[in-house]
Amino acid sequence: MDTRELAKIDLNLLISLQILIEEGSVSRAAGRLFITQPAMSKTLSRLRQVFNDPLFTRSSHGMQPTPRAEELAADLANILGDINQLVTGTEFDPASFNGEITLALSEYIGVTLLPALAPRLQSQAPRLRIRIITRVENQLEKLAQGNLDFALQIRRANYGSDYRILELGSSPPAILVRNDHPLTQGDVNWERLSQFPVIRLYISDWEQADLKLSSEDFNRMQDPNQGSLEISHLMTAVEILRNTNYYMPGPAFILQNPAVGGHISALSPPGEEDISVDYVLVGHQRTANSPLHNWLWDEITGTIRDLRPAQPGKLRQRVAAGSAYSTL
Repeated sequence: MDTRELAKIDLNLLISLQILIEEGSVSRAAGRLFITQPAMSKTLSRLRQVFNDPLFTRSSHGMQPTPRAEELAADLANILGDINQLVTGTEFDPASFNGEITLALSEYIGVTLLPALAPRLQSQAPRLRIRIITRVENQLEKLAQGNLDFALQIRRANYGSDYRILELGSSPPAILVRNDHPLTQGDVNWERLSQFPVIRLYISDWEQADLKLSSEDFNRMQDPNQGSLEISHLMTAVEILRNTNYYMPGPAFILQNPAVGGHISALSPPGEEDISVDYVLVGHQRTANSPLHNWLWDEITGTIRDLRPAQPGKLRQRVAAGSAYSTL
């Protein structure tokens, strides 16, 4: 775009021209701009120089626009309106929005959140394109670069001032097994757990998570003599749980989804202390004034509020499949 000629034009001159066209009078245009008539006449002289045209001529019926002025009048109002919208912004209308947003979240969060969030977004913004990424590293960097709009993740110990964070809630970790698994009978301890193969569900940026549980305890499941299966697909992992003696450490709240919770029990992990994992919604400050992002932020948090049980209960030694006990 060649801006050399554009740089020579004072935007106020275009505003003055629009008012002159509307009023057809130097004195009335001066009144609307709260300037004197001589100052308005001087402005008209500058406009004539810019457009190399008289723009208006005098007649017995007042000022008459020249063909050049009539040509300018056809587009000037729309151009000034577009500039006004550019400066002031427009009210966001989800129903007319046509674009894409990208969310990063683990599958175990998605299987709980998305069945409620997706229809909510679809009803309000039918042309919105939602892109979900379940396996993405360096999420904060990608938020800063604009490659992600939001991330829903386990809370980190530290976030820079460039990020806005909203606490979503917490959930106790659990040992997930099929309903008739041997671990559902008797106490659950590390020695018994080591006798069964473990499914390790992939979680993005796990190393940066700020966990309110002992990583030393969960590292006990890394016994080299213990069978294991690492996977990033939650539903596949759940089907394996239903048909084998594998167990899987995971968030208790996922059993709120009937497709996951059927025939699956959640057991308290070994240890006496109450432990939990905190979850947050993360965005970058560059989107803080974006109507689209603020609308989406509200829809995500509103959906999570609606999903919360009225009185979340403490994770018991054995939790019936499908029970709602998460505060997420």
